[in-house]
Amino acid sequence: MRIDIITLFPEIALAPLSESIIKRAQAAGIVEIFAHNLRDWATDKHKKTDDYLCGGGQGMLLKPEPIFAAIEELRGEGSRVLLMTPQGKPFKQEMAQGYSKLEHLIILCGHYEGVDHRVIDELVNDEISIGDYVLTNGAIAAAVVSDAIIRLLPGALGDERSHQDESFSDPNLLEAPAYTKPNSFNGLDVPEVLLSGNHGKIEAWKKEKAVERTKANRPDLLD
Repeated sequence: MRIDIITLFPEIALAPLSESIIKRAQAAGIVEIFAHNLRDWATDKHKKTDDYLCGGGQGMLLKPEPIFAAIEELRGEGSRVLLMTPQGKPFKQEMAQGYSKLEHLIILCGHYEGVDHRVIDELVNDEISIGDYVLTNGAIAAAVVSDAIIRLLPGALGDERSHQDESFSDPNLLEAPAYTKPNSFNGLDVPEVLLSGNHGKIEAWKKEKAVERTKANRPDLLD
C-alpha cells in the first residue's frame, strides 16, 4: 500500500508514523508513506495556499489551485482521496478495514476553515472525521487514520490474529478486561477463571465482561 498525505505540516503527519509498528511496516515494504507540503504546488512567489472566504466570515480557507495540482499529480488509477475534516463521517474500525484493502490512499489535510468546496465536489471521495472536536490542522488526524489502517495490513502486526479480538473488531462490543503477571498485586487478584486453563469458561467470561464494559463505557454501541 502507498499513502500520500498532503498537508502544510508534513513533519507533524510523519512523526507518529516513524516509530514502532508503523516504522517496521515501512522497513518491511508493507507500506510506503509520503507527506507532501501543499506549498510545493503553489505557483505565486509567496507560495500562498489560503485566502479569505467569499461572502465574508472569519478565518482563511485553503485555495483550490494548489490542491487540484497536488492531487492530479499524485492520483493514479484506483487511488482514493480522503479529506480530514470535522464535517466528515465518523471514522470507524470497519472503515479502516475497508481502506486497508486498497492499493493507494491520498489523504488531504484540512487547515484554517477547511478547503474550498470545489475540491470536495470534484476530487474528494470521502470526508472523514476522527471525532466531534476541532484540531489546529488535519495532519494529526491523518496520522491517526493512517495508523489505524496500516496496522491491519497483512504482516504489519507480526501475528495475524492480533487485531481480531480488539475493541471494535466486533463493531458492537468493546474488548474484555485483560490481565498479566503478577497474579496478585497490591491485594488485587487476577480473576480465577483466567488462570483455570478452561478455555470454554474463559471465552464465556470474556464475552460477559465485554458486554458489561460496553454498557458502562459505550452504551450507544448496544442500541
